[in-house]
Amino acid sequence: MRCVTGRWRDLLWPLGMLTLVACASQSVETARSSDASPDVAADMRMSAPPASTPQPPAAPARDAVGFQRWVADFRRRAAARGVSAGTLDEAFDGAEFVPRIVELDRRQPEFSRAIWDYLDSAVSDARIRQGREQLATYSAEAREAESRYGVPATIIGAIWGVESNYGRNFGNYETIDALATLGYDGRRTGFAEEQLYAALEILANGDIDRERMRGSWAGAMGHTQFIPTSFLAYAVDEDGDGRRDIWGSIADVMGSTANYLQKNGWQRGQTWGREVVLPPNFDYGQAELDTRRSTAQWQAVGVRAVDSRGLPSFTAAAIIAPAGAHGPAFLVGPNFRTILLYNNATSYALAVGLLSDRLAGAPGVYGDWPRTLASLSRTEIKDMQRLLNALGYGTGTPDGIMGPNTRAGLRAFQRSQGLTADGYPTHELLRRIRSAAG
Repeated sequence: MRCVTGRWRDLLWPLGMLTLVACASQSVETARSSDASPDVAADMRMSAPPASTPQPPAAPARDAVGFQRWVADFRRRAAARGVSAGTLDEAFDGAEFVPRIVELDRRQPEFSRAIWDYLDSAVSDARIRQGREQLATYSAEAREAESRYGVPATIIGAIWGVESNYGRNFGNYETIDALATLGYDGRRTGFAEEQLYAALEILANGDIDRERMRGSWAGAMGHTQFIPTSFLAYAVDEDGDGRRDIWGSIADVMGSTANYLQKNGWQRGQTWGREVVLPPNFDYGQAELDTRRSTAQWQAVGVRAVDSRGLPSFTAAAIIAPAGAHGPAFLVGPNFRTILLYNNATSYALAVGLLSDRLAGAPGVYGDWPRTLASLSRTEIKDMQRLLNALGYGTGTPDGIMGPNTRAGLRAFQRSQGLTADGYPTHELLRRIRSAAG
């Protein structure tokens, strides 16, 4: 979850595709660019922020001796900030450099995973069954969190399931080692040091000891993957034992997760969204998260419910169509945007919403995903951006990221060709662009 601040959370788009990088289970690492947007997704656990410079092809040489020099320097700076010698000894006396973390941080996959493949695993039958079992087992804790914070137990359970598969996989990297390794490597020093100071405060407070403070390679911790600064801001001692324990206390896990959502704007009694049917002439340029209308206004242009549940009453709702005109569409409201503050990836928020619905006994997605469409590679998206720019459909600097600028340029090209202008990249569309560019 998360729990990264807004400036770190811009995720890459390939509209309905996601780039996966290993983390506690699998995580999305993102690159910031002028075309970045909170779209595609990731089964991401509190991933570290994007680096301020492009990823190099290979990590520079690093060694244990250099790492220990960095640790010694950081210890001096932490002591100057008032961190006690005992806390520093606990944290750093056995600190180790972890080369694998540098490899994971620098990995930049060429190929993307389609949203339907992601949802197949994030909202699988097994995960639904396990989630219902977990909510039944911890029904008292779930009810208490829902009552106190106004967040449905099924939403809490869905985040728990997507983040760590109900605690089965929240990562086994020692958080101090992970953050110190990232700080020493130098690509994410600012983020890593900020989180490391927060981790030291957690140790000093006695919420957890160093050995049990474990999580993803990027510093996300516990069942619902809080980074240390988010832990300090939102973790709660729900079971009253004097510690905020998101590793071992399910009451604390549920309370902390619900508290995060409540503090970030969750609206009690309102759903996240619902699948809809779009009219044949729908303007897909309106299918952006920052285009918001009331439910009644969307209905006035032909948006309708997909089943007898009808449409939720929103005053500011957006339409998302993760596979463009090729797949299902959804009407999403303020609570969907709150889930995005937990993990700013449209596919992630959609997975949480859909899993929550299934845990509550609602049906799955009615519309068919375009499973025969292969995802474009990063190189192919860069080529498409370059060609669109040359044809006069400005997309900004080619970066392989399907953000709003690229979608707008792609839609303009589609309109010029008499095609449905949904801004969704396909190999057939790329062939048309290459042909038009000569």
